[in-house]
This record gives sequence, structure tokens and C-alpha cells, in this order.
Amino acid sequence: MSAISTNDFKNGMAIELPEGLYTIIEFQHVKPGKGGAFVRTKLRNMRTKSVLEKTFRADEKVEQAIIDKSEMQYLYRDGNAIVMMDNQNYDQINVEVESLGEAISYLREGDSALLQRYGTEVVGVELPAAVELTIAETEPGVQGDRVSGARKPATLETGLVVQVPLFVNPGDKIKIDTRTGEYITRA
Repeated sequence: MSAISTNDFKNGMAIELPEGLYTIIEFQHVKPGKGGAFVRTKLRNMRTKSVLEKTFRADEKVEQAIIDKSEMQYLYRDGNAIVMMDNQNYDQINVEVESLGEAISYLREGDSALLQRYGTEVVGVELPAAVELTIAETEPGVQGDRVSGARKPATLETGLVVQVPLFVNPGDKIKIDTRTGEYITRA
């Protein structure tokens, strides 16, 4: 790890603080009329996703955390973990389901995702903006029941439940926005 100055902060940079591992959401250099300059920041905890507002003195040193990003393929589930394979060197690692958070609801066997790792710990997952999933079960659409904007719950192949239009049936492939968890369109 290397120490960096608060004057060198950039959005998205990862830093290690005594409170934990954080990414910088936004920062602002402030030079008041009297007194020393300071840097006001908004930080997101990479493990718990909570947001912290913290003020640093100008030119204060903090530890920069190096986050490795690697494209990994979901191979199979192994108890309370999933086995993922690095697409570059084919190394396999076990990842605890809890460390993936909501991302596990959008991943099927064979899908790829960008894993963010700090040392050997997985601290985040980047998914594509939209994924295609098959509907496992939902109430069938009734002929003539076409109320504009009406929705019904549907369970997807990963176990995720989303609201879909009335015309969608079991076995249909649909696109889901991974950022909001909402139905986009039929695939």
C-alpha cells in the first residue's frame, strides 16, 4: 500500500482508513478565509455499502487501497459459496455468497462478472447494465386482460422476484436492469 495526499483524491479511488475500506464518492477542496485548507469527502464503505462524510486536513496522508478487478465466470454453487474462474489465467476461487450481495440474484452458471478484490477478499461485483433471465413461474396472462401499466410478480430462474407486465408468461426470456432490479423488455 502507498500513502497518498488528500490533495490527490479522485472520485472512485479506494482508501484504507481505521474505520475500514472506502471508495471516494465525491470530494471538495475548501480554502476558508482564515485557518487551514481542508478536504470534505463523501465515502462509501466497500463492505457494508454505508456512506460516511469525513473531513481531512489539506495534504494529510492516507493509505491508498489497490483494488484488483478481474473478469470471473460463475461455474457452480458449492454449499454457501460459489466457485468462480478467472477468465485470464483459469484460476478458480470460492466466493462466499454474502460477499456478492444482491449480485447473486442476477448471476447464472456460465455468466461472467467483474469481481473487485482487495487482497484475497471480494469487496464488490460489477455486473452488466442488463441481463437476460428466464421466468420460472408467474400467473399466465389472461386474454383480454390488457390494463395499461398493470403488473404481476414473476419468479426468475435465479430466485429473484420482479414485477412484469401481464402479457409475460412462464418460460419467457426477459431483460432485467441490474442497477434497479426492474423489468426492461422481453428478450
